[in-house]
Amino acid sequence: MTANSSQVPLLETRELSRSFGHGDHIVRAVERVSFSIQPGEILAVVGESGSGKSTLARLLLRLLDPISGQILLHGRDVTRLHGKALKAYWQKVQGVFQDSFAAFNQFYTVRRSLEKALNVMDYRPSRKERLERVEVALEEVGLDPVDVLNKWPHQLSGGQVQRVMMARALVVNPELLIADEPTSMLDASLRVTVLNLLSDLRKRHNMGILFITHDLGQANYVSDRLLVMYQGELVEQGPVEKVLEAPQHDYTQRLLADVPRLRSTDGFSTQATPEG
Repeated sequence: MTANSSQVPLLETRELSRSFGHGDHIVRAVERVSFSIQPGEILAVVGESGSGKSTLARLLLRLLDPISGQILLHGRDVTRLHGKALKAYWQKVQGVFQDSFAAFNQFYTVRRSLEKALNVMDYRPSRKERLERVEVALEEVGLDPVDVLNKWPHQLSGGQVQRVMMARALVVNPELLIADEPTSMLDASLRVTVLNLLSDLRKRHNMGILFITHDLGQANYVSDRLLVMYQGELVEQGPVEKVLEAPQHDYTQRLLADVPRLRSTDGFSTQATPEG
């Protein structure tokens, strides 16, 4: 599915910047980054550790404030939201993180964790609706509610915990899912499962997905467009096939050189696997 570039973007950033430190010890984690994502599009953000990918995710989730620049949702500036307006934003924009175990309160069962996520709703769902939403979200990620609802995080496998975390994001029916390295702590077979799940969610709900990864193979497997970040800057972007067939920036070329599966004897290969 390819997004229609004539639509008002689902989410857009304009010259978004964030730095840390002060004086002579400033780290420019995100530097004047501008891009957009449409409904039903999977946009991959690729770069090595320290390139600014996770800081960008935290900015978009409004867990960090930018130093300058704007974030727009459906054309509306959401850069400085707080209070109820920020809760309303979180109903539309949800995140899935790399360390799934750390993202959960270890004293909460699966059911309680997912029901707590419903607190961002603009109304108070009934007990029955809360349970129904939790069960539907678990089924969407391929888990049987009967098997996991009353379990604690330590009783689940790594793959199950990652899918529960995705269910927690889905329980509020978001329009945009920001997935920050969601497969990095999983083995190869589970990585494919999660990537296929992201693709299915996009198709079923016309959901935009910002997929953050260090792995070009995974980006090629699942995404429509590709953003390449290097030292906090967005150095290249475009349709994934175009960027990987003819990378323009030296850094993209170096990343591609490290993934031989993306090259065949006659040039570009679309059969790259997501194992990493």
